[in-house]
Amino acid sequence: MPSVVITGVSTGIGHACAKMLLDKSFRVFGSVRKEADAARLQQEFGEAFTPLIFDVTDAAAVHQAADEVRAALGGEKLAGLVNNAGIAVSGAVVDLSPNDFRRQFEVNVIAPIVATQAFAPLLGTDASLRGAPGRIVMMSSIAGKFGNPLMAAYSASKHALNGLSDGLRRELMLFGIDVVVIMPGAVKTPIWGKAEQEDISKYAGSPFYPALQKIRAMLPQLDASGLPPETIAQHVYDALTSPKPKAHDVITPGPLRFWLSTKLPPRIVDKIVAKRLGLKPRK
Repeated sequence: MPSVVITGVSTGIGHACAKMLLDKSFRVFGSVRKEADAARLQQEFGEAFTPLIFDVTDAAAVHQAADEVRAALGGEKLAGLVNNAGIAVSGAVVDLSPNDFRRQFEVNVIAPIVATQAFAPLLGTDASLRGAPGRIVMMSSIAGKFGNPLMAAYSASKHALNGLSDGLRRELMLFGIDVVVIMPGAVKTPIWGKAEQEDISKYAGSPFYPALQKIRAMLPQLDASGLPPETIAQHVYDALTSPKPKAHDVITPGPLRFWLSTKLPPRIVDKIVAKRLGLKPRK
């Protein structure tokens, strides 16, 4: 039975990935931050699921979890690591504090680095273990290809994750460990509900506040038109099992719109986005 570690499995994409991989006869080690979520998922998923309780920003706890997985594998290699956990920090660049950016990068960039370093020996850098080398799946976003206004911190973190993954993939060729980047568009997950609950009143005095309100009003539409998390889970399964997986797997409900946003001249895209969000200069 192949084994995989997935970070952030309490809800959304991580939960869907855990369920699908379990259905495909994988053994899943899934990270959660709360004991209650660990108990709930253990009851839901059964014996083939092992909860790992840690915050992805706690390096010591991540390495301790890697020791637990090593002991459970009994000398076998890990088939995969899915770096899924992430957050989205919203706000204009000129309004966000340096700590806001640090928190965004700590979770979306530094945490995958820590997890990769902790689990790399189990994936195959430790030659004493039995089995084929494993794979690493990085959960990025199409935001890593497109700088969304008022979400620049999130876009920057995903752009950084993409560059990190490409360099890492080329390094780990030495051990036969592949690295696949999944780049979804909008997905039907609790992230939209969490975003709607976020207090944006602290930006009430900002000239960007009206644009933030427009984005808030778009959230129900994004949720309604988003891809089901099971679709992303299928792509993760393919990334872990396909003989020749894509290095960059873009999954979006509006492929033409995504293509236009990345192929049109940037100044044209600027005007389209500015008009939509009311970011044109006032006359």
